[in-house]
Amino acid sequence: MAKVMMIQGTMSGVGKSFLTAGLCRLMKRDGYRVAPFKSQNMALNSYVTEEGLEIGRAQAMQAEAAGITPLACMNPVLLKPTSHTSSQVIVNGRVFADMGAREYFSYKQNLIPQIKQAFQTLEGLADIIVIEGAGSPAEVNLREHDIVNMGLAELVDAPVLLAGDIDRGGVFAQLLGTLLLLTAEERKRIKGLIINRFRGDVSLLGTGIEILEKKGGIPVKGVVPYMDVQLEDEDSLAGRFADKKAGAVDLVVIRYPTISNFTDFNVFEQIPEVSVRYVASVDGLGQPDLIFLPGSKNTMGDLRWMRQNGLEEAVKSNAARIPVCGICGGFQMLGEQISGPQGAETGTSIKGMGLLPVETKMQSEKVRRQVKGVVNRIEGFFSALSGKAFEGYEIHMGISGSNCGETAAGALIAGSNKNVCGTYIHGIFDKAEAAAALVGALADRKGICLAKGTYMDYRQFKEKQYDRLADLLKEYLDMEEMYGILREAHVK
Repeated sequence: MAKVMMIQGTMSGVGKSFLTAGLCRLMKRDGYRVAPFKSQNMALNSYVTEEGLEIGRAQAMQAEAAGITPLACMNPVLLKPTSHTSSQVIVNGRVFADMGAREYFSYKQNLIPQIKQAFQTLEGLADIIVIEGAGSPAEVNLREHDIVNMGLAELVDAPVLLAGDIDRGGVFAQLLGTLLLLTAEERKRIKGLIINRFRGDVSLLGTGIEILEKKGGIPVKGVVPYMDVQLEDEDSLAGRFADKKAGAVDLVVIRYPTISNFTDFNVFEQIPEVSVRYVASVDGLGQPDLIFLPGSKNTMGDLRWMRQNGLEEAVKSNAARIPVCGICGGFQMLGEQISGPQGAETGTSIKGMGLLPVETKMQSEKVRRQVKGVVNRIEGFFSALSGKAFEGYEIHMGISGSNCGETAAGALIAGSNKNVCGTYIHGIFDKAEAAAALVGALADRKGICLAKGTYMDYRQFKEKQYDRLADLLKEYLDMEEMYGILREAHVK
């Protein structure tokens, strides 16, 4: 029977996903079969497994860190927000329903059997399961129906490590305040505290840690420094959305309200002299060398948003002189028409940008599949990608084609404007050869020479990041204590 450990946090964004990934890699390197688990995730960044099922991107990242294939049982419930008050609910990798926040709050305990079954499946595949919580266990208004923090910890009898983020300030108040709001039984589950993202001389924390342990009654198991590792973000709260300066090659990604799967562009961030800027207004556009239209959870709604704030017109006018590439929802926006008679999205029909000769018809069934191959021959600027290998996945609600009868063929679709292309394939640029070809073509177009260097596949880059993360955790966490907590754990 697998041993289990749970990472909870004082709030969202304290680094639970990275701590979970780092522990998965560390324990894998120590010879254990390790798997990640998160009972309920809320994110617009998702991943399609080999089973053709959908899970949160964070759990796919953690599975990679553990050196195993991502599976749907690692994230049995995924919420993909469609507005401020509603989400698409995905259960065991498949679309279950669209629900408002109050409706889901009342319903979610009905999902406990599916969560238990997913966890039991994972138990048969691993020696150790590292569970990630969500938000904070001290959200007392949500305690009654909790299925992701202390409610889950009780369900699987998991010992808990509670992490706080000192970089945000007030870490002692974060940790002590959380402990104060937990019940006596919940506090018993917490076996240690982690102070995350510390900068400076750790000896300066000495008195603070003493007071924290005395008042909280729980030992600090580690002070983890701020880690400069580049791993995939869980949601659109990502720090990479902050304003950045344009590089020698400047790539702009349109940041819609419901942008999804923006991890497609992480590969370019590792290339020297290349900037990736996320832009939500015409004023922020500047003079980019290429514009990406990324995936969207609400393609029609996000296209209307672009139409209203002037970004659509800016993209269309720029397409006459610079390359534009749409991925998934962005590809659909670039076409002639998007229609949704089955009510797959808000509205029944909307005119596209008219930059690609395709029409999209929304469907109630989501396409989910992994794909690999080579890019088809394409004319114009994007011809540099012709013949380049790719491995990725499709996840979309519509079919696109010249007659809306079948999905557009080929990896890339171009039109009469040789600067514009589109694709349904997420991860199409992850291979080093593809990323290098695109950046090289942009540099040649500008008449500049980039610094010589060897690009690596994005997967190879991530492997180095996982090892770097594990090395840091090994240095700053007491792993004997971590394994001691596991030895004491009992799984029902």
